Amino acid sequence: MARCKDPLSDEEYNQIADVLARFPSERAMNLEMLDGFFAALACGPDHVRPSEFLPEILGETAADSLAFRDAAELEAFLALTMRHWNAVVHSLSSDDVFVPLLLEDDNGVAHGNDWANGFARGIELRRNEWSHLFDDQDHAGSLIPVLALAHEHHPDPQLRPYQEPMSAQRREELIVAMAAAVPAIYQYFAADRQRAANETRKYRPTATKVGRNNACPCGSGKKFKRCCGALTLH
Repeated sequence: MARCKDPLSDEEYNQIADVLARFPSERAMNLEMLDGFFAALACGPDHVRPSEFLPEILGETAADSLAFRDAAELEAFLALTMRHWNAVVHSLSSDDVFVPLLLEDDNGVAHGNDWANGFARGIELRRNEWSHLFDDQDHAGSLIPVLALAHEHHPDPQLRPYQEPMSAQRREELIVAMAAAVPAIYQYFAADRQRAANETRKYRPTATKVGRNNACPCGSGKKFKRCCGALTLH
């Protein structure tokens, strides 16, 4: 997979996974889910601030949690998360093949459900804007492999795409289709992202630079370094 100039090592991915595993909430993401979540945010039609998506990742109401041993560990986690975000965006904006980060079970099988669920949660943050793709008869099919894997084990059996256990071949086909569909979704919303970026630049205040320890101008109530200054979005 095409990655940015400062890719994460296996050890650094493990550091992210270790921190995420400490959060007790059922909604706290693992590394695979985080990758799918970031892919959806990168593909989507609108900008989502770190102050909005960090609590979604951690399953908490704020990024400052007792799961972090100290401020230094929080800073390190945010830095690694930033680099992973940049890697996902770089991969989607390049001409190379996009490969989702999938974890394998004890038998060496990648199921893809967590990745697809992470992508679905990214959609939910901007559901109204994503509705344009859902309603587009010519392009909505790109969402089918993602939603099929996301809903495979849905609590309501009626919402599961398959009533029988999914075969290994079918799972592999869906994962391949999902990997091919994500860049297409990224291109689908390209014009919307550009318009959103232009609006952001148009209304960006011309005040002096915000210090890292100052209150974040997005209004979250957190310090800039722990909010919108934590992740440098492409």
